[in-house]
Amino acid sequence: MAGETITLKTEDGDFNAYVARPSKAKAPAIVVIQEIFGVNAVMREIADGLADQGYLAICPDLFWRIEPGIDITDQSEAEWKKAFELFNAFDADLGVKDIAAVIDHIRADRGCSGKVGAVGYCLGGLLAYLTATNTDADASVSYYGVGIENRLGEAEKLERPLMLHIAEEDQFVPKEAQAIILQALKNHPQVTVHTYPGRDHAFARHGGEHYDADAARHANGRSLAFFQQHLL
Repeated sequence: MAGETITLKTEDGDFNAYVARPSKAKAPAIVVIQEIFGVNAVMREIADGLADQGYLAICPDLFWRIEPGIDITDQSEAEWKKAFELFNAFDADLGVKDIAAVIDHIRADRGCSGKVGAVGYCLGGLLAYLTATNTDADASVSYYGVGIENRLGEAEKLERPLMLHIAEEDQFVPKEAQAIILQALKNHPQVTVHTYPGRDHAFARHGGEHYDADAARHANGRSLAFFQQHLL
């Protein structure tokens, strides 16, 4: 089933989200949190895949405050330049506020069972961590989140399950940052961390330069099992 674009109305303004619905009438929802390339084909493919797995997936346009409707790829230098401009202009705390609005919206959807999870990649990986610490999402998964080491003080607010996928050779998350994250979170009762030796940032981005099919399959399998445990 093809996805649809919906508009969410908030006190700060209106923004769009891509929604992919499963075949069943009621299902848990998962908020798919974008990379720095906007709600692009990769993100829509992830949402569609989650719908195929029986989840109500929603991918919000979190760059709407800067420039609505960003849909670019990782295939050209100009697009990378644009993506980093957006990343540098982005306010993560406002992003989390928008994600909280998305969670409320989708939880009230006729097709939602009431449970809502979140999964994010890259910038979205940081936002998935912040979603776990700052919203009432039932379970969150972070893939190679950039900048988590700067927000570890918020882990004390973590009351619901969080899974982290860390690429050990991540060019955007240095070894020192990884060590800080692991040290801070390794004994947290709500946190599960998986590391991937030899893998670089975005190893699960289908079609990306550092895509690794085995590591992606491994991480995605772990994520699905995690969501089955906590959302179904």
